[in-house]
Amino acid sequence: LAFNFFCSNLFVMSMPKGKKTIAVFDFDGTITTKDTLLYFILFTRGYWAFMMGFLLYSPLLIAFKLRLYPNWKVKQALFSYFFGGMNYKEFQRLGEIFADEVKKIECDSTVDKLKEHLKNGDKVYVISASIDDWVRPFCCSHLGVTATIGTKVEVDLDGKLTGRFLTKNCYGPEKVNRLLEIEPDRKNYFLYAYGDSRGDKEMLEFADRGITVSYTHLRAHETVLDL
Repeated sequence: LAFNFFCSNLFVMSMPKGKKTIAVFDFDGTITTKDTLLYFILFTRGYWAFMMGFLLYSPLLIAFKLRLYPNWKVKQALFSYFFGGMNYKEFQRLGEIFADEVKKIECDSTVDKLKEHLKNGDKVYVISASIDDWVRPFCCSHLGVTATIGTKVEVDLDGKLTGRFLTKNCYGPEKVNRLLEIEPDRKNYFLYAYGDSRGDKEMLEFADRGITVSYTHLRAHETVLDL
């Protein structure tokens, strides 16, 4: 897989004087080479259920692509269809098992950059619109990141998924908002950000150094839905 890193200034992996360094990475299409929402559904539900669900919701997906319907509503509708009513502990278990699948689609060069930051003693966060329960097991256990920040799901009193999101979809400006919740003292750190899509625009602009990850030669099934 070939890709390029672009940034406005020369990329230097060093800590500016007097400030700590934080690096934030998008997940889908940055650390991975394909969309993990689609991959997780296919992995946990199987091919025919996957196809049936996306056929059923194809009008919403088309409306989303035409910018007639917000991405979070499409995403929540799909999530509710495939996982609403599932026991949350079972969902967490599937997320942990899925970590081994994510290893098959990780982008080695991006992961190398992430590990450079960790080696330098930087705080590293993965900020993703994907559901935190399948992002965290891979990123924390396998990569050793400081923490993950993702979309969280709602669980009812019986311990089952309601099919709704507990937080806002962690996309666009919400990525910046969620980072500031845990790292509010912005003047005291130098921020690197890595992303690949429209959902990372605000995070890249907010960073002291935003790096756009651009992939080439992707196969058709290695696209990112950007929900």
